[in-house]
Amino acid sequence: MLPLDPKHIQHLVESSPDIIIAVDREGTINYYNDGARQNLGFNTDEIIGQPVTRLYPTIDEAKRVMRAMRESSTHGRIAGFETMFIDKNGQIIPVTISGSIIYDDAGKELGSIGFARDIRRMRRAQQLATAGEIAVSLAHEINNPLECIINNLDLMSRSVEAHYADADKVIEGERMDSIRNSVERVQAIVRRLDEMTRKGEYETRDYLAGKRMADLAPRQSANDHPQMFKPAAATSGEEWPLKGMSVLILDDDLSVVSSLGDLLRAEQCIVHTATLPSAAFGILRNVKVDLVISDVVMPEMDGYEFYLKVKEEMPTLPVILMTAYYYDKDHILKRSRLRGLEGALFKKPINPQKLRQTLLQARQKAKEAKAAERAAKAPPPPAAS
Repeated sequence: MLPLDPKHIQHLVESSPDIIIAVDREGTINYYNDGARQNLGFNTDEIIGQPVTRLYPTIDEAKRVMRAMRESSTHGRIAGFETMFIDKNGQIIPVTISGSIIYDDAGKELGSIGFARDIRRMRRAQQLATAGEIAVSLAHEINNPLECIINNLDLMSRSVEAHYADADKVIEGERMDSIRNSVERVQAIVRRLDEMTRKGEYETRDYLAGKRMADLAPRQSANDHPQMFKPAAATSGEEWPLKGMSVLILDDDLSVVSSLGDLLRAEQCIVHTATLPSAAFGILRNVKVDLVISDVVMPEMDGYEFYLKVKEEMPTLPVILMTAYYYDKDHILKRSRLRGLEGALFKKPINPQKLRQTLLQARQKAKEAKAAERAAKAPPPPAAS
């Protein structure tokens, strides 16, 4: 057995990275280890003989700790008790204290000793974990209504282009640009929160004296090119390349279904809508559909399960998945790609121009597949005589 040499124990206590402080019954500091010097900045000669209240932000806080010891159900001992110290520079340091009152053989109080640990790093980790949860939820809850705003803004742009005089188009165009810029700023703020939690950089800034707030101001470098939601080009006198294309929209958010449906109807598509996967399959089994646009996070089944079921029943039907999350939360998109998902994988709010282009590509691919199928079934030309 290793002998418990008091010198070894003293060395262990002195070299501990934790803050270890002992006080006599009057509250005067009579022991202050190297961990305390490293954490609080005071030299030993600045602290030994001083009242312990010097290490607390207020006298009341020091009294609160001693009261907790005296009123403890474990006979003068506390563990993991949260309080605050103040360092030499006046900075408040959150700590947890484990300590006890020291008694002599007669039960008389001699003083107390406490082991304190700086918990700023732990709190920062907790803040980042909380911010990460908020970022995931915020992206989903905000991007769905942004999808509705973007879709209706695109429809408004068409109406202005078709019905307003040139002078009014300029005024209304500036108003709509203002809305687009505001939408992009909201998106940038949510992205900033997501990036902050991913990089482990929980940053704050002052907003009132002594008060701080999370710094969610978007970071943009010279290489950043923010996504702009520009209106569609004027279509009067032009062909409608998506006319007659039958599209099913599946999303559990009714505002997304409605606004995206209106946007595609304006392209003269035939639109079917559903808010539950079971309802979507009811449509697919009874109506000719050329393409499905589906949400990822839904009741009944997620986008991956929905995609696999569609492929099982209708192997050639194109499916586009869209999500309000800023990252593939449950690897649904990644798993779907591995199982053959084609085309765009959108993140809400969807860029209407990109959506049109994706539908055009899907339609062109379907035409080419049908042409190849007809060519394969055509009888071979007669042999030359």
